[in-house]
Formats: sequence, C-alpha cells, structure tokens
Amino acid sequence: MTPIRATDLTTVGNGVQITRLGFGAATQGGLFQAISELEAQAVFQTAWDAGLRYFDTAPWYGFGSSEQRLGAFLHGKSGYALSSKVGRLLGSEYLPHPTQFQPSGAPAFDTPSKLNVHYDYSYDGAMRSLEDSLRRLNVSRIDLALIHDPDTGGASVAAVVNGCGRALLELRDQGVIGAVGAGMNQWQMPLELARAAPFDVFLLAGRYTLLEQASLPFMDHCAANGISVIVGGVYNSGLLANPHAGAHYNYVPVPATLLTRALALQDLCQQHGVPLRAAALQFPFRHPAVASVLIAARTTVQLEDNLRMFATPIPDELWSALRHGGWLEADAITSSLEAV
Repeated sequence: MTPIRATDLTTVGNGVQITRLGFGAATQGGLFQAISELEAQAVFQTAWDAGLRYFDTAPWYGFGSSEQRLGAFLHGKSGYALSSKVGRLLGSEYLPHPTQFQPSGAPAFDTPSKLNVHYDYSYDGAMRSLEDSLRRLNVSRIDLALIHDPDTGGASVAAVVNGCGRALLELRDQGVIGAVGAGMNQWQMPLELARAAPFDVFLLAGRYTLLEQASLPFMDHCAANGISVIVGGVYNSGLLANPHAGAHYNYVPVPATLLTRALALQDLCQQHGVPLRAAALQFPFRHPAVASVLIAARTTVQLEDNLRMFATPIPDELWSALRHGGWLEADAITSSLEAV
C-alpha cells in the first residue's frame, strides 16, 4: 500500500477535499496562554508552506480571535478546506460562562477578545453562529460545519438533531456547506448522533489515541457507514508528546496510572527506534474511518517537529509489538497501512 503523505487529499461529505494532515487553530486563539498576532500568523504560514490545506477553527477558540486570525491569513488564498463550529454564540451582552475558566480560575483562553460565550444548539442559533463565523473569517462559506460539544452545553441528542443539526443538514442539502457533523471529546454521544441523523463527519478529540481506543464501537460504525472521522488530540493534551510528572492528560493533570502506561509506551517505541510522538501521530490512520488528523502548535518549531514525526518511518514490528503486548484494543489496527 502506498504510504500516506501529509498533503494527500481525501474526500469528506459532498466533495470536500481535505489534506490527511490538518491544522487545528485553538492555540491561535490563546488556549491557556496568550499568543501574539505575529506568532499566530507565522505558524499558519509554516503549515501552509508544508502543504497543509485543511484548517479547523471555532467561535469558542479565543472567543472569536482564532477565526479572525485564521481568516486574515487565508484571505486571498484558494485551494483550502475550512471547518468551523456552531453551538456557542459570542457577545458582550452575555455574562461570563463557567466553562470560560480553568479549574484554577484562570481563563481557558488568554485573548484580547472581550466577548463571552452563550450555549445555543437551536436551529436559529446555528444560523446566527454561521453568519457570525463567516463575518469573522471574512469568507463567503465554510466547507465543514460541526456541532461543537453539545454534551458540554447540556443538549440532548434529540435537541441537537432537531435544532442545529436540522439547520446544518438543510444548508448541506442546499449546497451551502459541503459536509456537516459534530466535534466532541467523547465518543458515546457522537455514536448516538451518527445513528440518529445522516451526518457526514465527526471530529473526535483525544478518544482514539495510542493510549486509549475505547471508542472503537463508534469508529467501526463510522467505517461501516461511510462516515468520516477527523481525529484531534492525538497526544492526549501533551501526555504522549512528553510523558512526565506534571504532564496533562485530556486537559487535567495526569493520573499516576496513566503516566506509568505512557512511559511504558515510550520505552517500547524507543526499543524500535521510534519517537513516541511519531507513533501517536500516525496511529489513528490504522483505522479506515480516519480521514484526517489535526495537529496544533504554538510555535513554528513545534509545528515543524510534528511534521517530522508524521514523516518518520515506523516498522511493522512496532505495531505488532503494541498489539501483541496488549497495548491496543484487539481490533484497533484494522488495516495494513504502511508507515507514512
């Protein structure tokens, strides 16, 4: 089988072509710490120069600043695919929502934006959210529209399908949007949504990784039904990038048992001459449902490292050792994909 390259294209939904490696722009909205306009634009440029042509953002990322910065970068360019999300409206008229803050009380996004977030998964809310995103991005359309974290916002599957889901599916059927779906940090609700409505794509963050594959029922359902999965959070918030005491796992301090597991995974990868980061980044492509993997970076150095990890050859012996050593769920490797 021909090795996958970062710049290879795959089709999602109604003809939307995205690169197998995409760029997630949450960090450019000041996730956890501020990032300057100059730094943000430099990272975007590095991703573009590397041939990445799929970019993902959301109103939530920096309360609009990620969309504004990405839109400014993409202005005048063509040949890219763009996704953003609905479910969170922004406005100065809203009071700060508790989810805008970390458990420590620090803001989730250190951003110059003065807007606050309001959760709205209604039909009208989706329409307004898209209009606001198009304005901030300074584009006439987006290619993929995703319902953002309805579990966090307290919306039920029925409310999502009959509200914002209905709006997005109508826009897709009218040709205004190329593909619609949802993005979450869990797999159970996406599986329910996939069964309840004809969605094209799901963004699954941190739930199909080298460290955990409990989401296989969802992944296999998508593969069997022609639904694309975009995988984010392949490092589980940094744990698989650099496992150490004090590392984060899925946005919180890592439990001791998971740190021990991550360190053991790192040792096994090193025995085969492979950085843990490379194995973590390439692993999701072993499943046929995966259309693209999102990477994120605060600096050009971090982005260039991710690109090197994606291009690092991985021997089949490592995948075999991971599977036979009990590190992977029994069916987690379902293709004979060669190392990228």
